[in-house]
Amino acid sequence: MKASIESIEFVHGIPEEMRSAAATLYHDAFGAKFAVAVSSFEKRIAVLQNSLNLRFAIGAVIEGELIGLAGYKTTEGSLTDGITYRTLIRSLGPIRGTWTAFILSIYERTSPPHELLMDGIVVDAGMRCLGIGAMLLDKLAAFASSSGYSSLRLDVIDTNPRARRMYERNGFISVGTEHFACLRWLLGFGASTTLVRDVSTMAGSKTPPRC
Repeated sequence: MKASIESIEFVHGIPEEMRSAAATLYHDAFGAKFAVAVSSFEKRIAVLQNSLNLRFAIGAVIEGELIGLAGYKTTEGSLTDGITYRTLIRSLGPIRGTWTAFILSIYERTSPPHELLMDGIVVDAGMRCLGIGAMLLDKLAAFASSSGYSSLRLDVIDTNPRARRMYERNGFISVGTEHFACLRWLLGFGASTTLVRDVSTMAGSKTPPRC
């Protein structure tokens, strides 16, 4: 395993031949928010495979296999910008597509021009707790800094405290929490906290990986 980690490569813009792997990885982390509207696993995967904009992601690759990714959003596009109302209607039909579009609109976020907004980060389940997530965060922070952004921003839900701890160990601080108490029955969580990492003076993560 140590040799595998030492051979890890990072690619900015995930190759098309890794599209299926990217969709599966993304679903592993964020499929639950689709499942609220789309019960079929096959349909959820199909939507992701057909819609992810792989240009807006950094991938972690070992021996030709995609084992992690970090997406982001700019004014030019985002990893998930292909998931539009039109594509949902085409894939799911008018009723289910409209319902799915409504659910996903709840998760939609914008950010000020100086912040690069993250659009999901995930590491393969068999490769977690090895520091790959921290490496992806560092790569994305470096990209943000070199692109003229002063900070990197993400949102984490209240039912995922382990992810929040990982972000905070890697330089993110809380700047506010939005509550969704009336939608907990639908979304499965009741609050979302915005975390921001300063990238104006870049420094890599100094903390060891933990679970």
